[in-house]
Amino acid sequence: MSESLENTIILAGVFLLLFGSAEVFYHMFKVKVELTRKYVHIGTGIITLFFPVLIGNHWLILALCGSFAVILLTSLRFNLLQSINAIDRDSMGSILYPAVVYTVYLIYLLYGNGLYIYFYLPILTLAICDPLAAGVGRRWPKGKYTIGTETKTVMGSSAFFISSLILTVILLHYMADLNLGNTILVAVVIGLIATVTEGASRRGFDNLFIPLVVLGCLVGFTELQGLF
Repeated sequence: MSESLENTIILAGVFLLLFGSAEVFYHMFKVKVELTRKYVHIGTGIITLFFPVLIGNHWLILALCGSFAVILLTSLRFNLLQSINAIDRDSMGSILYPAVVYTVYLIYLLYGNGLYIYFYLPILTLAICDPLAAGVGRRWPKGKYTIGTETKTVMGSSAFFISSLILTVILLHYMADLNLGNTILVAVVIGLIATVTEGASRRGFDNLFIPLVVLGCLVGFTELQGLF
């Protein structure tokens, strides 16, 4: 058995433990579903960071993401995994997540030139900035605005932008050879575009669009400006 396959099996087990612990928190300790969803959201993002380090075959990533997509679809069909599904709104977020992880990994292999930032920044922006925006918007619901049937807040969007800006600057500092001016430029552009994307997304499609626009910005800066 190859090392990549062994690591894939181990990571699959870690994902199952994450989902299982969320179910325990929800059913046994009566933790609210919005909190267990964030727990799983952040946890999956952290676990996913090990993909480019431990797994060197995109087919294994496809198999892993595909398996969890099937599990999540089955859970919706049979009303399982209530720690992430028992919400009072229509959301495709949990189903879209495995698809976007594989897509980001594949583009990282094709365009990343070995730079982990092509994988880490899209995934971490979704894993950290998105739930932070939702939490801040719920705690301080100032400046409400409506997109379709969903209500967002200026406070939440501001939290997303600030956290995205900080995250991007930190990752660029440690993972890319850019001067300060280019670092700030890239961080501001990515932060603004990702924030607008999060604010405009509905039905959980931010799970798809946020990583893709962040990755698109990185690829665009590379192709047009040769920054990376």
